[in-house]
Amino acid sequence: MNQAQPGSRAAERRGALLIAGAALLWSTGGLFIKLAPMPGLAVAGARSAITALFYLAVLRPDLRKARLTTALAYAAMILSFVCATKLTTSANAIFLQYTGPAYVLLLSPWLLGEKLRPRDVLTILLSLGGLSLFFVGKVESGHAFGNALGAASGLFFGLSVLLLRRDARGSTAGPGDAIPSAALGNLLAAAIALPLSLGALQQTFSAPAPAPALALAGLLWLGVVQMGCAYLLFARGLTRVPAAEASLVSMLEPLLNPLWVLLGTGERPGGWALCGGAVVLSAVLLRTLGDREA
Repeated sequence: MNQAQPGSRAAERRGALLIAGAALLWSTGGLFIKLAPMPGLAVAGARSAITALFYLAVLRPDLRKARLTTALAYAAMILSFVCATKLTTSANAIFLQYTGPAYVLLLSPWLLGEKLRPRDVLTILLSLGGLSLFFVGKVESGHAFGNALGAASGLFFGLSVLLLRRDARGSTAGPGDAIPSAALGNLLAAAIALPLSLGALQQTFSAPAPAPALALAGLLWLGVVQMGCAYLLFARGLTRVPAAEASLVSMLEPLLNPLWVLLGTGERPGGWALCGGAVVLSAVLLRTLGDREA
C-alpha cells in the first residue's frame, strides 16, 4: 500500500468536510421543496432557472461545449425528483433516487466501457429489490404516482452520472468539462417547467404578504445554496479525496433529507419505505466500501 504524502491526510480531511458540507446543503432540498407553496413543476422550473443563472454568473461555462443527451438526462432527473418529492414522502423520493448507482453499474459497460464485476451485479439486485418494497402494501394513488416518479428519477440520476462522467473525461481532442451540460440541463428544465406552471407562480406571487417573499426566499435557497453552492463545495472536495470516499460521505444526503422534513413538517416515512431505503443505501454503501478497499 502506498504511504500517504506529508499533509495529504489533512488535505483529505478538508476535502471530506467540503463534501460533507455539500451533502448537508443537498439534504435540505426535501424540506424546502415541501414548504414551497406551489406545485412540483413550478418549484422545479424556478429552482432550475435560478441555478442556471448562478452557474452562468459564477462558473461561466461555455454552453457550446454542452452535450444535449447529458443535458436532457439531467433535466429529466431534476423534474422527476422535485415532482416526486411533492407527490410522495421526501424519504421515498430521496431513497428511490439513490437507486441511481445501480443503473450506473448496469449501464457503464455499454456507455463507458467499464467492466461489470460480480459485486456490481449484487449491488444492482439489492437496489432493485429495495426499490420493489416501496410499492408493497396499501399506497395512496398520489403516493403511487410519486413513487413511480421517484423510481424514474433514480434511472435519470444514474444516466446523468454516467453522461456527466463521460463529458468530464473528455476525448483525444482535449480535456472534458461537465459543467456546460449541467448548466444546459438546468436551462432545459426551466424551459420545460416554467411555461406549464406560470399560473401557479402568478398565484403564489400575487398572494398577500409575506407569502411571496417567503416563497422567493425558499426558491433562492434551493437554486443558489442547495444546488449552486453545494456543487462548488463538492467540486473542491473531489480534488482532495478519492471518488469512493466522496461517494461514502455524500450518503449523508439521503440520511439527513427525511430528518429535516420530519422536523420541519412532521412527515413520517412508512415502514416499507424505510425497509426499502435501508436495502438501497446498504447496497450502495457496501459497493462503495468495496471500491475503497480495492
